[in-house]
Amino acid sequence: MSSVITVENLSKKYIIGHQKQERYTALRDVLANGAKRLTHKLCHPFAAPEIDSAHEEFWALKNVSFDIQQGDRVGIIGRNGAGKSTLLKILSRITEPTSGRVKIRGRVASLLEVGTGFHPELTGRENIFLNGAILGMSKVEIKNKFDEIVAFAEVERFLDTPVKRYSSGMYVRLAFAVAAHLEPEILIVDEVLAVGDAQFQKKCLGKMEEVSTQGGRTVLFVSHQMGSIMQFCNKALLLAKGEVAQTGSVTHVVNTYMNLSSKNLGGFSVEASSLQKDICIVSAQTYDLEGNPAVNFTHNQEIVIGITCKINRWVNGAEVRISVRDSKRNVFTTDTELVARDGQTPDKFYVKAVIPAGLLRPEEYFFKLAVYLPNQVIFDLVEDALSVTVRDGGSKYAASEGLDYGCVFANCQWVIDTNPIF
Repeated sequence: MSSVITVENLSKKYIIGHQKQERYTALRDVLANGAKRLTHKLCHPFAAPEIDSAHEEFWALKNVSFDIQQGDRVGIIGRNGAGKSTLLKILSRITEPTSGRVKIRGRVASLLEVGTGFHPELTGRENIFLNGAILGMSKVEIKNKFDEIVAFAEVERFLDTPVKRYSSGMYVRLAFAVAAHLEPEILIVDEVLAVGDAQFQKKCLGKMEEVSTQGGRTVLFVSHQMGSIMQFCNKALLLAKGEVAQTGSVTHVVNTYMNLSSKNLGGFSVEASSLQKDICIVSAQTYDLEGNPAVNFTHNQEIVIGITCKINRWVNGAEVRISVRDSKRNVFTTDTELVARDGQTPDKFYVKAVIPAGLLRPEEYFFKLAVYLPNQVIFDLVEDALSVTVRDGGSKYAASEGLDYGCVFANCQWVIDTNPIF
């Protein structure tokens, strides 16, 4: 496939101001500073202008480079202030880069923030034709798509009302419908879809997938909802402090992002020499399937728990237990017996448990670990030794992220037939 977007060493600098400490500036200081700047400019006409000490250079993007192929659905993710919106504004030709180069092959339609691209005094009908003209489409082409746009946006009753009277949701519905239906080669969508309701978000994701897979168009999508990113995108780009931290498959990049700033990535550990119990828990950690320490997972990922137990005195029938709770209740408990192999009684045991994918719904979970002899004695107990966060990984409920999914995702057996089943 050919590249439709090529970004090479892209950088964007802003000058940000800071409030000075003094309460006021005297007129003589203003005149003196002005004279100094004028003298400096006359003596050094080709020197770079001096930056006032009350101002600071801020690089929103620094040497960003990447390549996007035709038909790619790319999720751009990162924390607030990482440079996502600045990047999209440069790609949409709204702002100019400080340095670097961008090559774009094809028409670009952007939906960056509520209000962008519409004239508030014009009606919805007039703005549809205005946007189409901006995209380089003829009046006939726009008319052919007009009914589809209006039906998708669900604003028939308000079509001849100035858009300044639209609610934010109506505004976004119409703006997205125009951007998606006027057949641009590249569609750029920022977090603005979060303004819409869950049903409309689902509708938008379906439309973006349709224009990408069926029309071969390229989509750049920014969202903080990782479920939507994983459901829709086939690639991802992670920005951190204005730089590209990682690009690649959406699952790998999202996992990196979710674990990037985790404070509890070190798991649980205690000095073994200080524990004199018969059997004690020395350390525990959660991992992904590749064996990397992780505390953030999507609901369709397996969660691996590794536990190290120190054996000071062997006890037949001892078991290791994991109890999982969320913020409201205990969710489930699982355990296994410590069994000596070949009659050997080692001084350490390494235990691994795997929570199956698709069981835990999006929520924060806490793991209580215990070693005990059933119905007799608890050798060691660690409350909330580990914690993980599970996010929606692209389920059919992704557009409703944040709502109550229930206690767990149940993988029930279903039978559908045209004849009575019982």
